[in-house]
Amino acid sequence: MVNEDECDINVFKALNFVRDHAKQYAQAKANRVQLEEYRKVIKAKLMQQAQQEGVTSSATQERDAYAHPDYAEHLKALGAAVEEEERLRWMIEAAKLKVSVWQSLGANARFEATKI
Repeated sequence: MVNEDECDINVFKALNFVRDHAKQYAQAKANRVQLEEYRKVIKAKLMQQAQQEGVTSSATQERDAYAHPDYAEHLKALGAAVEEEERLRWMIEAAKLKVSVWQSLGANARFEATKI
Protein backbone atom coordinates (compact mmCIF):
# COMPACT_ATOMS: atom_id res chain seq x y z
CA MET A 1 0.00 0.00 0.00
CA VAL A 2 1.27 3.49 -0.89
CA ASN A 3 0.78 6.09 1.80
CA GLU A 4 0.19 9.75 1.05
CA ASP A 5 3.67 10.75 2.23
CA GLU A 6 5.27 8.59 -0.48
CA CYS A 7 3.11 10.06 -3.22
CA ASP A 8 3.04 13.83 -2.86
CA ILE A 9 0.20 14.85 -5.19
CA ASN A 10 -1.31 18.27 -4.81
CA VAL A 11 -4.55 17.76 -6.73
CA PHE A 12 -5.50 21.43 -6.53
CA LYS A 13 -2.15 22.47 -7.96
CA ALA A 14 -2.70 20.02 -10.84
CA LEU A 15 -6.22 21.30 -11.48
CA ASN A 16 -5.02 24.90 -11.35
CA PHE A 17 -2.28 24.06 -13.83
CA VAL A 18 -4.83 22.71 -16.32
CA ARG A 19 -7.03 25.76 -15.86
CA ASP A 20 -4.16 28.24 -15.99
CA HIS A 21 -2.65 26.76 -19.16
CA ALA A 22 -5.84 26.14 -21.11
CA LYS A 23 -5.69 29.49 -22.93
CA GLN A 24 -1.98 29.08 -23.65
CA TYR A 25 -2.66 25.62 -25.12
CA ALA A 26 -5.57 26.94 -27.19
CA GLN A 27 -3.36 29.72 -28.57
CA ALA A 28 -0.59 27.26 -29.40
CA LYS A 29 -3.08 25.05 -31.23
CA ALA A 30 -4.50 28.04 -33.11
CA ASN A 31 -0.98 29.09 -34.13
CA ARG A 32 -0.24 25.60 -35.41
CA VAL A 33 -3.45 25.41 -37.44
CA GLN A 34 -2.86 28.89 -38.87
CA LEU A 35 0.66 27.96 -39.92
CA GLU A 36 -0.57 24.72 -41.49
CA GLU A 37 -3.13 26.60 -43.54
CA TYR A 38 -0.78 29.44 -44.45
CA ARG A 39 1.63 26.86 -45.86
CA LYS A 40 -0.87 26.43 -48.71
CA VAL A 41 -0.88 30.18 -49.35
CA ILE A 42 2.91 30.28 -49.54
CA LYS A 43 2.94 27.34 -51.94
CA ALA A 44 0.32 28.96 -54.17
CA LYS A 45 2.16 32.28 -54.25
CA LEU A 46 5.46 30.59 -55.06
CA MET A 47 3.80 28.58 -57.83
CA GLN A 48 2.30 31.80 -59.25
CA GLN A 49 5.73 33.40 -59.13
CA ALA A 50 7.23 30.46 -61.01
CA GLN A 51 4.48 30.69 -63.60
CA GLN A 52 5.17 34.39 -64.10
CA GLU A 53 8.82 33.47 -64.60
CA GLY A 54 7.81 31.17 -67.47
CA VAL A 55 7.52 27.78 -65.74
CA THR A 56 4.46 26.18 -67.36
CA SER A 57 4.42 22.74 -65.75
CA SER A 58 2.46 22.69 -62.49
CA ALA A 59 4.63 19.81 -61.25
CA THR A 60 7.74 21.93 -61.78
CA GLN A 61 6.08 24.93 -60.14
CA GLU A 62 5.18 22.77 -57.15
CA ARG A 63 8.71 21.32 -56.93
CA ASP A 64 10.18 24.82 -57.04
CA ALA A 65 7.74 26.02 -54.38
CA TYR A 66 8.67 23.18 -52.02
CA ALA A 67 12.36 23.85 -52.58
CA HIS A 68 12.08 27.61 -52.01
CA PRO A 69 13.82 29.01 -48.89
CA ASP A 70 10.63 30.84 -47.84
CA TYR A 71 8.74 27.54 -47.77
CA ALA A 72 11.53 25.83 -45.82
CA GLU A 73 11.58 28.70 -43.31
CA HIS A 74 7.84 28.43 -42.89
CA LEU A 75 8.14 24.70 -42.21
CA LYS A 76 10.62 25.45 -39.41
CA ALA A 77 8.11 27.85 -37.86
CA LEU A 78 5.41 25.20 -38.21
CA GLY A 79 7.67 22.68 -36.49
CA ALA A 80 8.23 25.06 -33.59
CA ALA A 81 4.48 25.65 -33.30
CA VAL A 82 3.79 21.91 -33.21
CA GLU A 83 6.50 21.47 -30.58
CA GLU A 84 4.97 24.14 -28.33
CA GLU A 85 1.46 22.77 -28.77
CA GLU A 86 2.61 19.24 -27.92
CA ARG A 87 4.66 20.46 -24.93
CA LEU A 88 1.61 22.16 -23.46
CA ARG A 89 -0.69 19.25 -24.33
CA TRP A 90 1.53 16.74 -22.53
CA MET A 91 2.03 19.00 -19.52
CA ILE A 92 -1.75 19.32 -19.21
CA GLU A 93 -2.14 15.57 -19.73
CA ALA A 94 0.40 14.93 -16.96
CA ALA A 95 -1.57 17.17 -14.62
CA LYS A 96 -4.76 15.24 -15.49
CA LEU A 97 -2.96 11.98 -14.78
CA LYS A 98 -1.93 13.27 -11.36
CA VAL A 99 -5.59 13.91 -10.59
CA SER A 100 -6.43 10.40 -11.78
CA VAL A 101 -3.71 8.88 -9.57
CA TRP A 102 -4.97 10.95 -6.63
CA GLN A 103 -8.48 9.57 -7.23
CA SER A 104 -7.18 6.01 -7.38
CA LEU A 105 -5.15 6.46 -4.20
CA GLY A 106 -8.24 7.79 -2.44
CA ALA A 107 -10.33 4.85 -3.64
CA ASN A 108 -7.64 2.42 -2.53
CA ALA A 109 -7.44 4.06 0.88
CA ARG A 110 -11.22 3.84 1.29
CA PHE A 111 -11.14 0.17 0.30
CA GLU A 112 -8.31 -0.56 2.74
CA ALA A 113 -10.29 1.19 5.49
CA THR A 114 -13.26 -1.13 4.94
CA LYS A 115 -11.05 -4.23 5.32
CA ILE A 116 -10.09 -3.34 8.87
